[in-house]
Amino acid sequence: MSTLDWGLKNRLSRIIKTDGRTVMLAVDHGYFLGPTSGLEDAEKTIKPLLPYADALMPTRGIIRTSVSSSTETPMVLRVSGGNSILDEDLSNEGLTVSMEDAVRLNVAAVAISIYVGSPNQKETLLNLTKLVDEGHRYGIPVLAVTAVGKSMGRDARYLALCCRIAAELGAHFVKTYYCDGFEKVVKTCPVPIVMAGGKKLPEMEALELTYSAISRGAAGVDMGRNIFQSDSPVAMIQAVKAIVHDNVTPKKAYEIYKGLKARLKSKKSKVKGVTASRKELSRH
Repeated sequence: MSTLDWGLKNRLSRIIKTDGRTVMLAVDHGYFLGPTSGLEDAEKTIKPLLPYADALMPTRGIIRTSVSSSTETPMVLRVSGGNSILDEDLSNEGLTVSMEDAVRLNVAAVAISIYVGSPNQKETLLNLTKLVDEGHRYGIPVLAVTAVGKSMGRDARYLALCCRIAAELGAHFVKTYYCDGFEKVVKTCPVPIVMAGGKKLPEMEALELTYSAISRGAAGVDMGRNIFQSDSPVAMIQAVKAIVHDNVTPKKAYEIYKGLKARLKSKKSKVKGVTASRKELSRH
C-alpha cells in the first residue's frame, strides 16, 4: 500500500483502522433485493448503528435519504447494479454511479461486484478496471466484492481465484465469503480482505464466523443481515467489534451481546448511552 497516493491512503485508513481491522456495516441490499427485511425503514435502522460502525456500505439513494450528513462514519459507496432478484443471472451488472457523484458524496471508497466464472465475467472485470483508473484519478479506493450469484461455488479454490484477480486488476481491498481453507484465500491475496456476513445466522454462530475469519487473517467484516436482523442490532454490532478489534473469543463476545441486549431492553430511551466499555470487555 506504500505506493498509493496520500489521499487514497488517507481515505482507506478511515475504513481500516490503525490496528489493521474494520467492522463495516452493509446496508446496500436494496439495490437488487428491494425492501429487505430489517431495512424497510433504512434511516430508522441505520441511525442507532452508525456510531458503532467503522464504515457504512450503502447506495447513493440511501446516503442521500437516510444517513445524516453530519456523520463522521466513512461511506463505502455501492456503485454497481442494474440487476434484480428477479433475474435468473445476477451477474448482469454495470456501473450505476459516476466517480464525480462519489466525490460529491465525499465517500471514503467505492464498491463494485465482480462475477468471476459467470457469463458476464468480462464486463464486470472491465468495469472494475475502469473504476480503479478513476479511483486513482480522484484518490478514492475501490472495494471489489466477489459476488457468487445463484449458482457459483464458495470454496477456497474459487474464492482465492476471485480475490487474486481482483487484486491483480487493482482493487485496493476485497470483500469475499468465508470458506474452509480461508487462510489460503487471504495468503494469496496481496490486499486486505474483509469477510461478507452472508445470510442471517443465530447470533452465536455469526460471532463464531467472525472469529474464524479474523483468526485466519481477514482484515475485518462487512456484515449486514447478521447485525440489522439481529434481535438486538446495537448489541450485536458491539459484540462483533469486540472480536474484530479486541480479539475476544466468540463465547466472551456472546456474553457481551447478552449483557448489552438486556441493558438496551431496560433502557430503550437511552440507547445512545449503552456502549461496551473497556472495563466490561475486560470482565468477560
